[in-house]
Amino acid sequence: MKICIVGLGVVGGSYAMALTEAGYEDVFAIDKDKNTLDIAEEKKIIKKGYRNAEEIVAECDLIIMSIYPDSIVNFLKENNGNFKSGAIITDATGVKGVIVSKVEEVLREDIQFVFGHPMAGREKKGINYANSKVFTGANYIITPTARTSESAIKVVEDIAFQIGFKRVTKVTPEEHDELISFTSQLPHIIAVALINSDNEKYDTGRFIGDSYRELTRISNINGELWTELFLNNKGNLLKRIEEFENQIDIIKENLISENTDNLLEIFKKSSQRRENLE
Repeated sequence: MKICIVGLGVVGGSYAMALTEAGYEDVFAIDKDKNTLDIAEEKKIIKKGYRNAEEIVAECDLIIMSIYPDSIVNFLKENNGNFKSGAIITDATGVKGVIVSKVEEVLREDIQFVFGHPMAGREKKGINYANSKVFTGANYIITPTARTSESAIKVVEDIAFQIGFKRVTKVTPEEHDELISFTSQLPHIIAVALINSDNEKYDTGRFIGDSYRELTRISNINGELWTELFLNNKGNLLKRIEEFENQIDIIKENLISENTDNLLEIFKKSSQRRENLE
């Protein structure tokens, strides 16, 4: 199987590493940055890199698009005539609703697009921060549509397990965006708000422990990517922010009233819910 990764950043690079380590010999990549491709070739995580998609996509059986949501449709439009008949395309983007219909409007009938989302990544950008182990034990989401064949889903699902994912879950694109607004997007917003709320009166770094370090890890954020993700899922995300604000208000009100019993119940509930996730 010939596999091509479009966008060799931290996620695309991690895909390339994981696929090569899993035994796939024909892993290629497309990226606009020559230096990125040179690094990937030197590290032998890809067989060959290309800056021009036309040079490789016609040969590929599977194409993994690890680029920003708004770029996916443009790539398909530019290369729709070049894809190999029967090819499978999948993506790694964290929002589905806004791109599914656009993708299927332009996609050729003889091409399958399996919408996927690896629930793994890094805060940093670029090939130098790629790591094949980032997928190990992680969750993977597939959002089939009426056009998605079971055979194409099986190909993407099998590869997900081969490169280390622990669990593959199938939901609709709408369910995906509702769920991700809570499990992925809201945590990033909380981390950003937390670190930006520092009044910097003291040298904060001298006083932090694991709790602050872990909660703010993802505040080191790829601003361009996450701005796209947030705006493309604005409706779901705003609802989640309001629900979070309500919980903050409940804790705040019980602190003001010094209601020990209520606070203990709140903490008991959160502890139990956290344990149930494991």
